[in-house]
Amino acid sequence: MNLKNGILAMDVGSGTQDILVWRAGQRIENCPKLILPSPTQIISRQVKAVTQKGHHLFLWGHTMGGGASTKAVREHISAGLRVFAMEQPALTFHDRIDKIRSMGIEIVDKKPSIEPLDELEMGDLNLAHIEQTLQRFHEPMPETVAVAVQDHGYSPNMSNRVFRFEQWKKLLESGKSLTSLLYEKPPDHLTRMKAISDTAPGTLLMDTGASAITGALLDPWVAEKSREGVTILNIGNEHVLAALVKKDTVWGIYEHHTSRMTPQKLMVHLERFRLEDLSNREILDEMGHGCHIIPGARKISAFSPVGITGPNREKFSALGGHMAAPFGDMMLTGCFGLVKAVQAKMDP
Repeated sequence: MNLKNGILAMDVGSGTQDILVWRAGQRIENCPKLILPSPTQIISRQVKAVTQKGHHLFLWGHTMGGGASTKAVREHISAGLRVFAMEQPALTFHDRIDKIRSMGIEIVDKKPSIEPLDELEMGDLNLAHIEQTLQRFHEPMPETVAVAVQDHGYSPNMSNRVFRFEQWKKLLESGKSLTSLLYEKPPDHLTRMKAISDTAPGTLLMDTGASAITGALLDPWVAEKSREGVTILNIGNEHVLAALVKKDTVWGIYEHHTSRMTPQKLMVHLERFRLEDLSNREILDEMGHGCHIIPGARKISAFSPVGITGPNREKFSALGGHMAAPFGDMMLTGCFGLVKAVQAKMDP
């Protein structure tokens, strides 16, 4: 990795893609920063435009994050229009081809000849667009690129929520730091990350939850409280993630859906979580992702201080936590975490 001309750090979420061009020796306040619509939001808008025209749709490209794009495709089919997709982009919508077909999506190996037909390229990363934007402002494109996405993992025969949390559990039980989740070559089961790696070889990849927690620890208040134990909350557009952290060790992880959460409910969950009284099964039954805590964690720390980050944090101000903003910019918390992870990889 060559860090001489900086790091392009991209945190790709469900609502936005947050971009930081970090330069060595340059004050972080003067580094280029962008907050843009996420790829799934862009695809969603493009699909809706095709629906408005009354055209059929052909999807090609790579597996990417779903959410908004999945909803738009469902609405396109509900409008009586056809959707054709190559297998790789189709896996955006489900890990099983039979489930994808049951949605009404037709799997093809080439562009069909039906008319009228519009085509869209799917994917989480378009470095050419980023480079073009930077060039317009005479900013060189960094050679090192680090991207964070949430990858549930390929699990055709298991709930992807269960599968994803198994990965968190393995991390906790290994005792490894969060920065160990920065991949040069992501494992095969992380198909969303693999798709980015195929699109842009050499890209470093990390989970958005891991990058957010790592970034939040760069907030001075959170860093200070982590010496004795702190609860870090990331309130995203789609997911709520909580981590119990003392120094450099993560003792517990909790993950749920933002849409299913209220401040009061989250407060109760966190209290029980820290007391080792909240079960993984209970969270799964509520359609959350799960929770896992290292046995005996409550004897290590009460983890009472709460640092909150994420684009929906204001909705949970009743929790009374510290609104974390590393380097004064909450929206780039994940990007700062990526930079920290890259630096740790360079100097382990």
